[in-house]
Amino acid sequence: MTSDHRVQNRLRFCIAAYLPAIVVLAGCGGQGDPHRFDLSGTVCYNGRPVPVGYIEFAPDTTQGNSGPGASADIRDGRYCTLPGRGTIGGPHFVSVLSFDGKPYPTAQDIQGHPIVNPMGNPLFKTAVIKADLPMQMAVYDFEVPKQ
Repeated sequence: MTSDHRVQNRLRFCIAAYLPAIVVLAGCGGQGDPHRFDLSGTVCYNGRPVPVGYIEFAPDTTQGNSGPGASADIRDGRYCTLPGRGTIGGPHFVSVLSFDGKPYPTAQDIQGHPIVNPMGNPLFKTAVIKADLPMQMAVYDFEVPKQ
């Protein structure tokens, strides 16, 4: 067998072996994945920015909305989803967890050093808000109802 035939046979083998994997990988990703939209804005309670917390977005399946959820940290009343990891838009349940941002010692470790809760005390019980989120990159502000 000549060198050219060996190269051609090896090339055919590689194509036959790797082509199915390439086709499968090419099919993963864009087609079935919902498009996500970056979302940012403010979160206030009692007219004041929430100092520290989390905001979570869960599609409202009771309204026919399904897909991945999203979340973001709240710092000084502002939140911003990670690029490409935002919401899918449409009806959502939005959960807000908030803290006063005043660290305090909660206990001591075995050497007697304080263990500090950096978030502080909760400002209110977890609030759940229904929202119809935009299907585009947007700024969306939340005012948590007084509890």
